[in-house]
Amino acid sequence: ILKTLNSWFWWENIWMPINVTWEHFVDRDGLVFPKPHQLYATIPYAFVLLIIRFLSERYLAIPLAKALGIKNVRRVKPQPNPVLESYFQECSKHPSQSEIQGLAKKCNCTVRLVEKWFRRRRNLEIPTVLRKFQEAFWRFSFYLTSSIVGFIFLYDKPWFYDIWQTWVGYPFQTLLPSQYWYYMTEISFYLSLLFTLGIDNKRKASGRDFMAHVIHHIAAIALMSTSWCGNYTRLGTLVLFVHDIADFWLEAAKMFNYARWEKTCNMLFIIFSIFFFVTRLIVFPFWILRATLYQPTYYSTTPVIAYFFFNGQLLLVQGLHLYWAYLIFKILKRFIFLK
Repeated sequence: ILKTLNSWFWWENIWMPINVTWEHFVDRDGLVFPKPHQLYATIPYAFVLLIIRFLSERYLAIPLAKALGIKNVRRVKPQPNPVLESYFQECSKHPSQSEIQGLAKKCNCTVRLVEKWFRRRRNLEIPTVLRKFQEAFWRFSFYLTSSIVGFIFLYDKPWFYDIWQTWVGYPFQTLLPSQYWYYMTEISFYLSLLFTLGIDNKRKASGRDFMAHVIHHIAAIALMSTSWCGNYTRLGTLVLFVHDIADFWLEAAKMFNYARWEKTCNMLFIIFSIFFFVTRLIVFPFWILRATLYQPTYYSTTPVIAYFFFNGQLLLVQGLHLYWAYLIFKILKRFIFLK
């Protein structure tokens, strides 16, 4: 069954233009092509990034946070109590007054002690400002580095200025070393974020924003992986660059927000908002989506199945852009009109 599913998944009509097979993607005459098995390398690379993250958060983020005046607040742990801990984990983190009275009788202690225990236990689950700063510092460092490196990789490429060049010679476009490392690093980064979802700071909005991040990470990994297999690396690197150049401004704004540098935070957030609206609501839909939805019809009268698959994922990402744009607009509205 697995062999049959595998043969269906790699069927040429899904991925390739007419009269092109996987045999054509053997390295030859100076041409180097992406190979699906190379994606396995992103798993160990993700663990390397986790090590780099641990070291940077500990030896760079903490000293910087102290320099900005952020203190490491130590929270008081509640006394060990198996009965209350079991209730906290399995029933409710916010028990009603009648439930607290019942737990007090069961533990043979006062109602006030039970209330105090639950309050301290809930506080342990809230990440400290220092912890939030460390996470923002890591994402800021990665997005800033990837933006700078991405620009260095792309600024001398013709498809950086002329989007039509992404299709010239397709699918026989050679894979550049810069494209390999750009892809591997970005996929590894999003894999590492998935690995740490359970310990990272949970998002607000009743879990909606958290789920949006989960969907975004999975969609990003799937999109990059499948575009790698179909040799859409020219367009893929443009998509990566357009996304990264806005994100580090947001993480910088968060860092200064945690440090209570209000004016700096506000200025950085406004810069982020401008970059976000320009890149995600103008450049991405009217430049990149136009190149993936409209331009392929000039090169083939019969779009392959992957055409619909890739564009479906890109449209999903654009839907997330609209959702986050709505949240950003709400914040800007409060900032401008409500001070």
